[in-house]
Amino acid sequence: MSSKRFDEITALCKRRGFVFQSSEIYGGLGATYDYGPLGVELKRNVQERWWHDMVYANDNIEGVDAAILMHPRVWKASGHVDAFHDPLIDDKASKRRYRADQLIEQHIDRLRAKGKTQRADAVHEQFTQALNADDMPKALHALILAEEIRGPDSGAFDWTDVRQFNMMFETKVGALAGEDSSIFLRPETAQGIFVNFQNVLATSRVQIPFGIAQIGKAFRNEIVARQFIFRMREFEQMEMQYFVQPGTQAEAYELWRSRRWDWHVQNGIPESKLRWHVHEKPAHYADAAVDIQYEFPIGWQEVEGIHSRTDYDLRRHQEYSGKKMQIFHQPSGSRFIPFVVETSVGLDRTVLMLLCEAYRKDEIEGQSRTVMSFAPSIAPIKVGIFPLLRKDGMPERARTITADLRREWNVFYDEKGSIGKRYRRMDEAGTPLCITIDSETLGGAGVTIRNRDTLEQVRVADDQVSAFVSEFVRGA
Repeated sequence: MSSKRFDEITALCKRRGFVFQSSEIYGGLGATYDYGPLGVELKRNVQERWWHDMVYANDNIEGVDAAILMHPRVWKASGHVDAFHDPLIDDKASKRRYRADQLIEQHIDRLRAKGKTQRADAVHEQFTQALNADDMPKALHALILAEEIRGPDSGAFDWTDVRQFNMMFETKVGALAGEDSSIFLRPETAQGIFVNFQNVLATSRVQIPFGIAQIGKAFRNEIVARQFIFRMREFEQMEMQYFVQPGTQAEAYELWRSRRWDWHVQNGIPESKLRWHVHEKPAHYADAAVDIQYEFPIGWQEVEGIHSRTDYDLRRHQEYSGKKMQIFHQPSGSRFIPFVVETSVGLDRTVLMLLCEAYRKDEIEGQSRTVMSFAPSIAPIKVGIFPLLRKDGMPERARTITADLRREWNVFYDEKGSIGKRYRRMDEAGTPLCITIDSETLGGAGVTIRNRDTLEQVRVADDQVSAFVSEFVRGA
């Protein structure tokens, strides 16, 4: 793990306006962050790319935007009231708290990295048994002690017992707070889709198989909340629930596994930095579950989950609401409650992954530069536009080109400082193209367009600039 690299990335995020600590002037609030000017553009580009690929590119997927506040029985039906817990353990030396299951998983990874495959396999088998034990916290604690797993921060071997913590935020509605006024901030966006299943089915004229997609905020009272925007108490999810005929869920599960992997690769993430992580103990609603993990500077961590949720959610909502979730499937002539395959990707985690993957340092003519090498389609700023000098009509020509490109792209005009410094500022922002207007431009030779990654410069006629940028951003 490279904490130095991670620290450099978080420092750049603040310095360049990607991410700020929330309420910073008051000392901040733990595990909550605000997106700055560059960060919000990056985040919006990821959202739009996901929505396009998930909704617009499929004729059987519809979108919804459900409310954050929902009837409290929703969470009783979903199982969150009774089962939404994390097994946590405290290091008495550092006073820090950790997920017990993650400590063991990281221990197994270290054993494999050292070539101790047989021992890793043995611990993995014990870990699986512990997760399925009647008293899971006690079994996890026993395994941590048996393997002498030490505190990641202190190096000490002085643990408390493992305890279960419910992670939902509770609040009150109405003028008077009473027992009947308690509701929860939603801990996931999926239930807003399930309770609207029949509404979408009735109004959109879709048939099984079909999906419902949503991007929205969720809230979890994370006890172990750190690692920048990787684990926050307020975060955003991009989820799609795909409803299928019972017995066909395995095929749909494999389909969405493949498609979701490809989406991350298309965003510029190399396959060597991604891996599958199969759940040893799927959640209470799932018969199969797998995560896509990315190799962050802080280690391998989950970015997206693909889950075969069976008919658990719709069946439970039918039971608790009294409303039928069965459908009539005309092709088979049968009635059933659909099974569900879910894809759930963390928007904030995706942004962090892209930040980590894009960050690099190199040297040009003896001078170091920091570059955010985002794929052009998700880069916050697509083009930087510079008049070489602030005279001779260069700023006016540059402003004209800026206005033309702004009709379609987020671009940035800059006339301050040397051309080298302006390039460096755009490199740090992840801008893939820079356009310079010089005396040759005024003489009819066209503008100079510089590529962030190759540093190659080409001359392009003024009336071809818009087409050049569009082809580069969409085709790169």
